[in-house]
Amino acid sequence: LKLLWLNTPPPGAYYRFCARSARIGELETMPTESPAKRAKITSTDEAMKVIAELEKERDMWKAKAMGTGVPFPATHWPAGKPSLKGAPTYPAYDQSKPKDAFLAVCDMLIDEICGELGPGYETPEAEVAWVRRMLNYNVRGGKMNRGLMVVESGLQILEGKGMPTGNDTVVKLAILGWCIEWLQGWLLVADDFMDDSHTRRGQKCWYLLPDVQKIALNDAFLIEMIVFKVLKRHFSAEPYYAQLVDLFMETTFQTECGQLLDTLCLNLGLNDFTEQRWTLIVKYKTAFYSFYASVALGMIVAGISDVKEYNSCRDILMIMGIYFQAQDDYLDCFGTPEAIGKIGTDIQDKKCGWLFVHAYHQLATAEQKAVFDKLYGKCKVQSPEEQTIKDLYTELKLPELYVKYEQDSYDKIMSLKGTVNEVPWGVFDAFMKKIYKRSK
Repeated sequence: LKLLWLNTPPPGAYYRFCARSARIGELETMPTESPAKRAKITSTDEAMKVIAELEKERDMWKAKAMGTGVPFPATHWPAGKPSLKGAPTYPAYDQSKPKDAFLAVCDMLIDEICGELGPGYETPEAEVAWVRRMLNYNVRGGKMNRGLMVVESGLQILEGKGMPTGNDTVVKLAILGWCIEWLQGWLLVADDFMDDSHTRRGQKCWYLLPDVQKIALNDAFLIEMIVFKVLKRHFSAEPYYAQLVDLFMETTFQTECGQLLDTLCLNLGLNDFTEQRWTLIVKYKTAFYSFYASVALGMIVAGISDVKEYNSCRDILMIMGIYFQAQDDYLDCFGTPEAIGKIGTDIQDKKCGWLFVHAYHQLATAEQKAVFDKLYGKCKVQSPEEQTIKDLYTELKLPELYVKYEQDSYDKIMSLKGTVNEVPWGVFDAFMKKIYKRSK
């Protein structure tokens, strides 16, 4: 009997026929079983049955690889859902105008999502209009550094490996960039609600709008799931699709663990606000999604599979992410609302922040600690009591300590320059140009 070898075998399985003296053959599946289960073949009919099962499985994997067939039959409904009509076509991406081109991709995605809600989910027009307004308010715009870095770093990695970077590739990198931006978007909608924040990106927080309020929580959940809808629509036919989903799931969970560490500070005393706790909070709440994910996405698209390379990149990007959050904590206190786009609330919210952990545990006298105990987390934004805390930070020379920390972080990052092989150092230089000594 002749075995037609699978053109696209499922990961973790391969098939072979072993000739036996007294049998037609024995089919083995190693190390995991396929739908054509391990079986001893003792007759021609049985052999033909197994071969038919193997051919069916071969055709299934071949269809997936070629983007044909129905890879997700359980959700292939209703027939009129736009995302079921095949691969989308992409507009020209003008790399000479990176922010404009990137925003155009966001508008394309918003149109796609809103166009899917009616025919795919029987959503009335008023609710579709709500989603469009909500997305435009919360995810479109801002500095877009995280998303733009997916495009910039992805192109550097692909070009460094001699891989093509045509228009569709650039647009797909931009789509992944917006997935990061929308991940941040839903987290900020929820974070603002939990922190009683007032402004975000120079406008009122979404939950503060009279017709929104608690609806903001469901909107946050909706944005989160839209990220996975976008990934499925644009990447499900790619061989690295599962890696993308895995990275976004892991990054989301890491960020939510960081949010847990942050919000549970409400139940802790100021003595518990240590530098170690602060580092854990910012590493998980900020560094993974703001820095590591942006580079790891480009690495996945480029087919990098060396765990050591991911680990080396992560080590560098964690230092950057932690330093970035120290900047945010500093600017929350000493930056102006006009420059940073929001009113700082860390003192009011009793945040375990960079300034506080150094002041309280390393620099303050017993009398100064008593001032923190009396006022920190117990005063209103822009009140005289809040100003007392800010003045105390200045008296303790926190601005000078911050300048030293900033330089030390830069030096530590640069000392790791020789630890990466497949990712060009220009990727990390691009990040540093955006964040080093920033003032907003």
